[in-house]
Amino acid sequence: MGALQTGVMTVVDFLRLPEPPEGHHELHHGEVVVMPPPKKRHQRIQNRLQCLLQRLLGDRYVVHMEMAFRPTTEHEVWVADVGCVSADRDEATGDEEYLMGSPDLVIEVLSPSNTMDEVLDGQDICLKNGCITFWTVDPKRKSVMVTTAGAKTSTTYDSYMKMPLPPTITEALIDVAAMF
Repeated sequence: MGALQTGVMTVVDFLRLPEPPEGHHELHHGEVVVMPPPKKRHQRIQNRLQCLLQRLLGDRYVVHMEMAFRPTTEHEVWVADVGCVSADRDEATGDEEYLMGSPDLVIEVLSPSNTMDEVLDGQDICLKNGCITFWTVDPKRKSVMVTTAGAKTSTTYDSYMKMPLPPTITEALIDVAAMF
């Protein structure tokens, strides 16, 4: 991922940018970042997560790959690899608008280009702005690190384990191996 422009940009200015030929733009702390298109393994994991979550959550929650949202009102437009938001919040967001605040569940599927600083920054922004639980999915290690809001405790689940979804969303368990 690479910066397109330095300096602080507003969301209004960001929305005027032309789409990049590949990937998409995000606005992080007022800086435009070009995100490359995901590779096949990344997309496969995103798709599996979306399908698993949709089956478990039914129509009470909306699950999208590449879910765009504005964690804060200005200088931020992010895209979750997979996002999960209550049907009520989704319904309250107009078709030409971004979800305000972070999705209830944000899932970041790691790529070789991700730095620890980027992942922790995204996790921090999301958890401070409405996210209940942030999952960091590591395809290389076939594991998921789950960080919760408030207490900000992290637990890592390996591919031989089942992990709980946030209890405020559902009491279901998800098979980690099924993600990969």
